[in-house]
Parts: sequence; structure tokens; C-alpha cells
Amino acid sequence: MKDTQPRTIYLKDYRAPEYLVDRTELTFDLDPYATLVKSRLSVRRNPDANGTDTLPALWLDGVDLELLSIAIDGELLPAHRYTEKPGGLLLNVDKSAFVLEVQTRIAPEANTSLEGLYLSNGMYCTQCEAEGFRKITFYPDRPDVMSVFTTTIVAPANYPVLLSNGNKIDSGTTADGRLTVTWEDPFAKPSYLFALVAGDLQFVEDRFVTCSGREVTLQLYTEPKNIGKCEHAMTSLKHSMKWDEEVYGREYDLDIFMIVAVDHFNMGAMENKGLNIFNSACVLASPETATDAAFQRIEAIVAHEYFHNWSGNRVTCRDWFQLSLKEGFTVFRDAEFSADMNSRAVKRIEDVTVLRTAQFAEDAGPMAHPVRPDSYMEISNFYTLTVYEKGAEVVRMIHTILGADGFRRGSDLYFERHDGQAVTCEDFIVAMEDANGADLQQFRRWYSQAGTPVLDVEDTYDMETQEYRLTIRQHTPDSPGQVDKLPLHIPVSIALLGRSGSALPLDSSGEVERVLHVTETCQEFVFGNIPERPLPSLLRGFSAPVKLRYGYSVEQLLFLMRHDSDPFNQWDAGQRLAFDALSSLQQAYRNGTELELPESLIDGLSAVLENTRLDPALVAKMLALPSAQELTEQGGEIDAPAIIAARNFVRDGVAKTLKPQFRARYEALNVQKPYCPTASDIAERSLKNTCLSYLCATGDQEMLALAEAQLARDDNMTDSAAALAALVEFGPADKAQAHLDAFYRQWQQDTQVVETWFGLQSSSPTFGTLDRVRALMQHSAFEFKNPNKVRAVIGGFAMRNFAQFHAPDGSGYAFLAEQVIALDKLNPQIAARIVTPLTRWRKYRAEQSTQIQAALKTVRDSGELSRDLYEVVSKSLAD
Repeated sequence: MKDTQPRTIYLKDYRAPEYLVDRTELTFDLDPYATLVKSRLSVRRNPDANGTDTLPALWLDGVDLELLSIAIDGELLPAHRYTEKPGGLLLNVDKSAFVLEVQTRIAPEANTSLEGLYLSNGMYCTQCEAEGFRKITFYPDRPDVMSVFTTTIVAPANYPVLLSNGNKIDSGTTADGRLTVTWEDPFAKPSYLFALVAGDLQFVEDRFVTCSGREVTLQLYTEPKNIGKCEHAMTSLKHSMKWDEEVYGREYDLDIFMIVAVDHFNMGAMENKGLNIFNSACVLASPETATDAAFQRIEAIVAHEYFHNWSGNRVTCRDWFQLSLKEGFTVFRDAEFSADMNSRAVKRIEDVTVLRTAQFAEDAGPMAHPVRPDSYMEISNFYTLTVYEKGAEVVRMIHTILGADGFRRGSDLYFERHDGQAVTCEDFIVAMEDANGADLQQFRRWYSQAGTPVLDVEDTYDMETQEYRLTIRQHTPDSPGQVDKLPLHIPVSIALLGRSGSALPLDSSGEVERVLHVTETCQEFVFGNIPERPLPSLLRGFSAPVKLRYGYSVEQLLFLMRHDSDPFNQWDAGQRLAFDALSSLQQAYRNGTELELPESLIDGLSAVLENTRLDPALVAKMLALPSAQELTEQGGEIDAPAIIAARNFVRDGVAKTLKPQFRARYEALNVQKPYCPTASDIAERSLKNTCLSYLCATGDQEMLALAEAQLARDDNMTDSAAALAALVEFGPADKAQAHLDAFYRQWQQDTQVVETWFGLQSSSPTFGTLDRVRALMQHSAFEFKNPNKVRAVIGGFAMRNFAQFHAPDGSGYAFLAEQVIALDKLNPQIAARIVTPLTRWRKYRAEQSTQIQAALKTVRDSGELSRDLYEVVSKSLAD
């Protein structure tokens, strides 16, 4: 190991910074191998820091930097006044206020970690969150040190676009012909929000007029070849700005807002003040090259990063333990925006699917942590689903408890009270309480307790008294470092359905839906004047991130699928029906008994398929069987062969039994018209392609011909990719290969489409064999240093190709270990994320568990691991 005992950082040890930086003036003289960085910092003692009258030393973070000089108030410091240490620089100072000047040299070309300043296809760009700024210059790189930044960039003339945060205040040319531009950001910000971009780029430009009448210039920069793919992102940005004004009263504050598309990027995007840097895959789209899912993802990510201007930038987090303060809140905001722009029901289903499949697994795994973690070794490992998605669910519960108006009052007070500050999750909660006169003291436990709560629900009905009783018990399982957890405040939205399928009144006012506030370990709720025994519709809209256990019968689930007015619970009833059927079939497979297709599941899916009144997008979701990954999180011990066998049996049986209905819906929707990424058109394509997949699963050549005809039309990538995926999974291997080859020939010049092509093969249970994945890694278009390519090929195989990754010989696990070790030497963040499938080894049956554990130990014993990877591996193997 580079450090066999990496330092653990604890929330309880937080101390305010000893010094503040009021102004930061930076000058970059760009060179791929020797960029000169000059910083001029106006430093002063923090009056709020604990300490004595004796001036403490000043600590400056710094990694992989060559120190050239350091001066205070214009005087160079002698060597005895500072000490270079691993991770930074310690200065002895004798003034409470001074100007610190530091010169460093860095090598962007050699920076494969994609943190700090690096090169992507010849373009200089930065990524400073969470701790990347320390790879640029020596600096107090922590979010509670907020400064006004002025940035000057000097570059050769072949880098005509030079961008940074804020507003451009000067530009010119040096005596030797180099270009120079100066930017100033008038709003104090932490170093993690700093950004710089330099390259030969083109841009599209638009305008937005704010609610107060100010005109804001909008620019989206990309390489010239991609300039035609910017329209959707620009439209999404304008929609986001308008929505944030209308829903939250938040107006943009600078004269210009810029987005830059970058091919090499560890994340989806970054909300740097006024200069958002995006992974190209998350901003560039055209109907010919991007699917509906990509269009919707771009809309959501553009909104997310824009919304950060207030929930993250103007009000930022005090320390990295508070990461969910900005991310959970902003994920909730972008989810509500997407719900308003598209199908609210489908958006909720998609978000909950991610929670149940991946976040619940995180809660139950070795890296389980609260929404606000207590400790970490490497902060990059805590950009997790728990911090983001579960954090958003915590904010959603506050919205449910306070109501929309109350939540708006709370957010207004939060922004007003803390504008320009670095604050905590507690500050957010207090603003919500103070604005509404509410008590959220117990609710705070959601931020400090890890794990997924379990609700056990029982009910009784007394015909004589017409009294219906619900008894709800809650408990949260133990997780690493946390046992015997306290009860949470859990909002549970319910309705009671009568025999007709309509919701029964819950009181004399006619209320038919209510939020129950579950605050005790065991709690009873009584409803009077209920004229018949009702069927409870529980946790409507998934009102809390919990596991719900109630003994629904098959008949009751079918009833909810047909009649529940809550679309989420309609879908969820079908999922429960499918889960129960697949669980029984897995047991039959293990017992060696004949598998039989449950008639109840066929009946339920048939009714959904024939219901033309339902939103087609919802129908598509209800027809989709739970994925293999979802099935692993619903039971106890994971038996991969049984899961694969059961799911394939049901899929093929449903396809053959309901083939006429699938064909009829497909034909009705298979009409040619100009592509438009509207909610209604996306819904129709979603259902059409779901039907096509089932039809191809029959193996009928006539059905495969439908997919070939759809692929040949080639009028939008959504239909083309869906048809190609069906042909690859269900068609003859030689024809599938021919289609893949033709697809590549057509799109080989388009990076995003090639990534789609890679992912389609690596995640295919039939084509995505280990040999093919290794062959894809040798393809000329594959690049091991590009995170998107790595996620498409290696991630597609390990995270989405359940059948091939879990090959009985354990070769998939060994392959992933091999790739993780290699990646860690280049990009520790990606290595630490892609190792995740190996961390759940304890959940698998004995033989597989042993194989996965052995692969993880291979990683552990491979030699020098980064802090990122060491933390994940060591916690996963801990007793």
C-alpha cells in the first residue's frame, strides 16, 4: 500500500479554519508538460477559529505540485519558514493578515486521475470537487474557506477559447503573441467550485431574460464536430432557469452562464460557478445519435447543475460530511423538474427502482453509511447513492411532512438566511422548522442513521363497529458501526380501497388519502366509519425510502394493478406479483422440479397490456420484469444461476403467451413520424420497444424481421438501438454480428454512439461473453483512460451483464479484479467505483461467495492501492 493505514477523518473532529482567504488571484501560463500557476491570496486570521493569541501555522493542501517560490507581502520566505509534507505545505506566519504569493508548476498531460487541471483531447479542463484544487496550487482546499476569485489565463494562439468562473473583465495578446483573458467571479466560493477551460472550441449562444428583466447570455461550448448536438441542452437550460424562478423564486445572478462538453470526465457534470463542465455524454444529443433516455438524462443533468447555483454554490456545504446538503436537495429539485417536464409517475418509478436496486444494496453492504457520514478515508468514495438519492428522499419526506407551501417557505428562509455561507444539514432543517413552526427533532435521525428501515404492517377490521386498524412496526437493521437504532419519523401515505376499486372516505370531510406519521417502534392507527373491509394502498408514491412488508394475496395484488389510483402503487403491485412468482420459480429450479408459468402473472400483464387508457409509459414499466439485479436485493442469499433461469423462463413464457397482444400494441404504435423528445412521444416509443423485445424473445423469425425493419428505417437512435439490442439478444449470432458491424461502420465517427455500441455488447447475456469483452478492449475505439469507455465495456459487463459476469467458473470476477488493479494506477476514482460488484460477496451462495471473495483479495494483495480503492476493499473484507 502507499499508506497501509490511511488517515480516517471524523465529523466530530471538525474545526473551523484557522485562516480565511478573502481574495484569490490566479494566473495560469498553460503548457501540457509545464503549466506555471501563480497564486496571490489575501489571507487573514479567522476570528471564529478556536485558539489562543499565538498565531498558528498555516496549512496549505497540495498534491503532485512542484513548488517554485513562496512569498509573504512580497518577501520570499526562507526554507526554515515552511515545510513540505505529504499532502501539503506548512507555513510559519507572524502576521494575522498578509498577502501570500505561491508559484507552482504542474503537468496537465500526465494527469490521468482527471482531478485538478488536465488535458482531454487537447483541451485543458479542470475538475476540483471534492479535493482537486490541491492538484493545481497550494491552497486551503476545504469548502468552508470561501473567496472571491480572479483568474488570468495565458495560452498559445491555438487555444482561442479561454474560460473561467464569473464575468470576463479583460482580454488581450502578450508581446510574444500569446492570448490572455481575465475573469472575475464576484461571488465568494470555495476552491472546489473553481473552473478553467482552454481549447479550440465552438459555441452556440442564446439569451434568457430573468423574472426581474435582466438579460443573461447562455453559451454552450464543444468541439466543432459536435456543434450540431447542443440544441436540446440549451433548451433544457432555459426550461430549468424558468422553472427555478417559478417554483423556488431563484433568479440567476451573473451576466453569463456557460457549459462546456468534455470527453474525459469522471462524473456526469460539475456545477462550477457560471462555468459548468459536463461529460460529453451528458450534454450532447441529436435524434440520430441519442436515445430518449439520453435526452431525458441530459435534461435532468443540465437542470441539476443549474439548480446548484443556489443549492450548492450561493449556499454551500461547511465540510464534506454535509455533502448531501447540496446534493440531496438538488437531486430532489431536479427530480421534481423532470417530473413536471415528463411523466411524473414514470419518473417516480425510475427513481425508486434505482433506490431499491442499488441504494438499498449500499445500505446493506460493507460501505453502508448515513446520509451524513460520520467518517471517511477518501471523500471521493462518498459520492454515493446514499448521499444523493437517499438524501433526496429525505428532502422529499420533509416536503411531504410540511406540504408544498411549507417547504417553499422553508427553502426561501434557508436561501435568505445563509446566502454566501458554508453551512450544515442542521442549518437546512432549522430553516424548515423556523419557517413553519415545526418540530423535526426526531426526523434528524435520517441524517445520522444508516440502513434501510423495514415497516411491518398488519390490519384488522371490525364489521360491527366499522373500525379499521393499521398496526405499523418499524426497525432498521444493524449496519457497520451502528446497532440498536432509534425509531425514525416516517411519513406513510395511504388510501383505503373498497370493493369497487374507489378510495373510501377516511373522515367526514371526504378525505381519501392521508399521511400517517410513524414515529414509534410500534404504532396503531384507527379509522372509523369504514363501511366495508378495505384493501390498504400503502406507501403511496413511495412516500419514504423503506422496505414495506404486508401480506398481500395474489388476488389483492391483481386488484391493485387494476384499480389503485396511485400509479406508483399500481406498478408496485405488479412488481410484487412478479417477485413472488420469480422467487417460487427460483426455489423450483434449485429443487430440480419442473418450472410452471404462474397464471396470475399472465392475467395481470395481459390486463395491463390491453388497457389503452393507461399512460403508455406506465404500461411499459408495468410490463417490464424485475431485472436480475433487482432480484438480488429482494431475498436473502443470492443464487445467480437460479435467478437467471427463473427470469428467462418467465420472460419467454410471457412473450409466447401474450404474443398476439404484444403484436397488436406494437403495430398500433409503429407509425412513422418526425422524432420529437416530448413526454407523449417518448411514452409511445417506450411501450412500442418493450413490445418489440417480447416479440423477439419468442424466437419467431417473423418477429425478428420486425426488428430488422425497424433498424433499417434508421430515423432515430431510440428505435435503432432498441431493435439492435433485440436482434443481438434473441437473433441468430451470425445475423446479429452483421448488424453490429454495419451499425459500427455507420457511426464509428460518433463517440457517444460508439459508447452505446460498446455497452450493448458488453451487457448482452448472449453476446457479452468474457472473450468478447476482452476483444472490445482491444478495439481501436476503446480507450482505457476514458471513463465513459471503461464504464461502457468493463462496467457494462460487471454491472449489467448478470449472466456472463456470474459465470460458474468465476472468470468474470477474476477479470474485474484484474481491470480494477490496472485502473487504480491511472484513475483511482473509477477503480473504486467499478469494484462495487465484488463488495457484496457475503450475499452469494457458498461457491460464488468464495470466488468473489478471492477476486477481492487479489485486489487487496496486488501491491500499492490508492486511498480510494483501499477504503472500499478493506471495508468489504473486514470481519
